[in-house]
Amino acid sequence: MPPLLDVRDLYVEFRTRDGVVRAVNGVDYSVDAGQTLAVLGESGSGKSVTAQAVMGILDSPPGYVTGGRILFQGQDLLTLTPDARRRVRGARMAMIFQDALSSLNPVLSVGYQLAEMFQVHRGDSRKVARAKAVELMDRVRIPAAAQRAGDFPHQFSGGMRQRIMIAMAMALEPELIIADEPTTALDVTVQAQVMELLADLQREYRMGLILITHDLGVVADVADKIAVMYAGRIVETAPVHALYKRPAHPYTRGLLDSIPRLDQKGQELYAIKGLPPNLLRIPPGCPFHPRCPQARDVCAVDDPPLYEVTERDGAPVPGRASGCHFWKETMYG
Repeated sequence: MPPLLDVRDLYVEFRTRDGVVRAVNGVDYSVDAGQTLAVLGESGSGKSVTAQAVMGILDSPPGYVTGGRILFQGQDLLTLTPDARRRVRGARMAMIFQDALSSLNPVLSVGYQLAEMFQVHRGDSRKVARAKAVELMDRVRIPAAAQRAGDFPHQFSGGMRQRIMIAMAMALEPELIIADEPTTALDVTVQAQVMELLADLQREYRMGLILITHDLGVVADVADKIAVMYAGRIVETAPVHALYKRPAHPYTRGLLDSIPRLDQKGQELYAIKGLPPNLLRIPPGCPFHPRCPQARDVCAVDDPPLYEVTERDGAPVPGRASGCHFWKETMYG
């Protein structure tokens, strides 16, 4: 069976007054039904732009998809008409945005906004749509759902608003959900509740889930595999536990080393030196080489492909790849 979503050699650029910003540069990743793919990276690495291209919600101008394919259940979404793409969006794939307050309409009740999905996409009557909206609110564990359906977004806490966004994404039972930083600005307890809710719904509906985040703690509990992005490209892919145990790219190792640990109390926290590159002027060679602790002369001139990662004895490791000339040194020391 082909993957539920298969992104191949995707390129996205933004044409600005200052020049062309190369935001996504040849991204490849896939996700199967019932599988969770976590996309990691610093701000500006291209995680959200890739997701917007998949959903077909890039602001154009200035954003343009300039190459690649986005195959959803074998169909290339980039070849669809705008109307056909709109029918896929919401009904078959949905997105949860990181800022729920700005994503919800402040002058409409949450019940109305949820019911609208059923009226527009399913042709349900107002009464039936409202009943389904209340059922959804109850499903995402909002207390007194029937009474609160008439409330407005500002009357909910941050965690409850994020549950409303999850309910909206789940409304039409899509095959794929993209969650873009769904726990940003929430406290740790609420983060765990939101992620547990997403995981429960995913198992129930057997959806594919793409989780975009920079929180490695969130990823460890829910993801099946990870794609690490830097400067608009994938620099490492791996099953989640294999990546945490033995990263194969210096950037991934730097991200993992930056996580605070209980056994390092009182010690200085590690930080990756320097800043991510300006996407108007991505450096030649490996884009990470100006910050890389193991960079050599070849790294400044030769842009590495995604190498197949192998065991010490040369046996291939399924699902693993690294965009580093010296991945063996990173992985095995």
